[in-house]
Amino acid sequence: MPAAFKAFRIHAGKEFERAGIESMQLDDLSNGDVVIRVQYSGVNYKDALAGTGKGKILRTSPLNGGIDLAGAVVSSADDRFKPDQAVLLNGSGLSEVHDGGYSQYARVPADWVVPMPAGLNAKKAMLIGTAGFTAALAIQRLQDNHQQPGQGPILVTGATGGVGSFAIMLLSQLGYEVVALTRKVEEKEYLQSLGADSVLSFDEVVQDHAPLHKGRWGGAIDNIGGATLAWLTKTVKPWGNIVSIGMAGGMQVETTTMPFILRGVSLLGVTSSACPQELRKQIWQRLGGELYPHKLEQICSAEISLEQLPEAFDKLLNGTVRGRQIVCV
Repeated sequence: MPAAFKAFRIHAGKEFERAGIESMQLDDLSNGDVVIRVQYSGVNYKDALAGTGKGKILRTSPLNGGIDLAGAVVSSADDRFKPDQAVLLNGSGLSEVHDGGYSQYARVPADWVVPMPAGLNAKKAMLIGTAGFTAALAIQRLQDNHQQPGQGPILVTGATGGVGSFAIMLLSQLGYEVVALTRKVEEKEYLQSLGADSVLSFDEVVQDHAPLHKGRWGGAIDNIGGATLAWLTKTVKPWGNIVSIGMAGGMQVETTTMPFILRGVSLLGVTSSACPQELRKQIWQRLGGELYPHKLEQICSAEISLEQLPEAFDKLLNGTVRGRQIVCV
């Protein structure tokens, strides 16, 4: 490896200071057993918050940004990994407590490393990235709690985002009827091309104090939180499941116990960052096999460089991106 390489580094102590391209050496990186030559990373909501200072993501500073990465092993002190082996990482503390994927090289603990599944390569893995992984993890939670296609349509909120786009595609592949909820009704054709059976406008979301509404959805995957999540608890059919993923619409949820004790509705949480490693590997194996996204390239809105990250962050936070932006490192 070269004596010096470039990385997108974030300085954020008690308050955000700066972020940008810096020159680094191996000894500057966080400690770890495995050195990886990074080929691709992705742009996630968490990355945008960290890289702009609009959210306190880093728990130590400075750190290289990027909560996911894919590349090839350069060296390993752990016998499980060999030079040139294709690997990936997502979550596990990247860009929170450990240098992340916005760097030409990364050094990470061996226990965080996932061998590249058959059927994937570095670019495909990061096209899927944390967004696709989170969608697949949400679907796993639905299935583990006995969600069946016959229970009715699954409503996906924040449908044009990375997680929403993957959720629609994967649910459709598995035989579920999918309804996409979005403010961007002009993206109806895009959402239907991914597998949405119908598209619902946010105008239909009712925000009131009624404890229950008519059951409309067999279940839901929610990227919004706040009032939208509260509305979902009131409109999911008996024994349906809601998986909560995001909080773009707020952290507070005002609902009642009625959906849970009268309809048996379940509210399930997902965290891609703190996912148990064995489950993480299982999900990635599914994504490389029977759950491989059939329309993967369709979700890629842009392939960018490290230097273009600030612009990509702004687009994501301003809601002007559909699908997923990937970073060619």
